Amino acid sequence: MATDTQRSVKFNVKVIPGAPRDEVAGVRGTAVVVRLTAKPVKGAANKALIKFLSDALQLSPTDISIVAGYHRRDKALRVVGLDATELKQRLHAAGAL
Repeated sequence: MATDTQRSVKFNVKVIPGAPRDEVAGVRGTAVVVRLTAKPVKGAANKALIKFLSDALQLSPTDISIVAGYHRRDKALRVVGLDATELKQRLHAAGAL
């Protein structure tokens, strides 16, 4: 699900825009599935994804970045300040996994 890099963790996300509510809907393969109410128009879903995850992980939105798949549903994200274990723990504590 996640790989550690120097002082950050990179992980895959599968975004499902236009959902009835914002939520993490489990894991599919190696990706965390995130449902968002935002539509994929003018970057709205990407902004909503960063906001949702920053709240769930108790981080600043500036600590989370999309490193691949900006215009796709399958994305790679980097989170600064966490390792893979802590990422999983925070997602679990937030009821996300």
